[in-house]
Amino acid sequence: MPLVLEAEAHAVRERAAGGAEVVVDGVSKKFGRVVAVREASLRLEPGEFVALNGPSGCGKSTLLNMIGSLQRPDSGSITVDGEDIARLGSTVAYRRATVGFVFQLHHLLPILTAGGNVEVPLIGSRVNRRERRERAIELLGEVGLAERVDHLPSQLSGGERQRVAVARALANRPRLLLADEPTGALDSKSSLRVLDLLASIRERYGMTMLVVSYDPEVGRHADRVLQMADGRVLG
Repeated sequence: MPLVLEAEAHAVRERAAGGAEVVVDGVSKKFGRVVAVREASLRLEPGEFVALNGPSGCGKSTLLNMIGSLQRPDSGSITVDGEDIARLGSTVAYRRATVGFVFQLHHLLPILTAGGNVEVPLIGSRVNRRERRERAIELLGEVGLAERVDHLPSQLSGGERQRVAVARALANRPRLLLADEPTGALDSKSSLRVLDLLASIRERYGMTMLVVSYDPEVGRHADRVLQMADGRVLG
């Protein structure tokens, strides 16, 4: 193999090694009489960036929440790196060790600075205070907000707040990043910057990434686009 191709193949393997494999098999979820997700199946390869598109109310967010163990499926299975997450002893431990979340609304704590918000997922872990602070500064630097470490959310723009949320999602060094309409509350310029940021983060860290959105721009950044309608993943 030519040296250039060999180097590229090595880089792909390195990135994939950092991501989780996700298999969703025949998952369904009801809320009362409403079927939100209907026998949905999908597979995310390690290190893959997948966009899940579909209209509002089609079940995208519910499926994302089940993969992140925020909700439990009524039937079917979700395995991450070969482990059925419904059988895990602690979903909190799973989320802390494996998953990072980015939501449409940033959900930053208004009384904490940008740096303090990034540190939140690490509280209660074995990372000490000094290391938490260092990691927060490093991650805010990576999302272009090094000078905003000590600013409160009220002192940041909408796009900046969402970039803080991305940094926070990376604090626990997740192997799986789940993003639910991460650009839904942003203007077009800020949206593009956040999507560029997510793509570069995947490239840098090699994590598996599933981004739920109705924004077609997300698909242009992803490796693959899946469509969802009426609770089913259509492919």
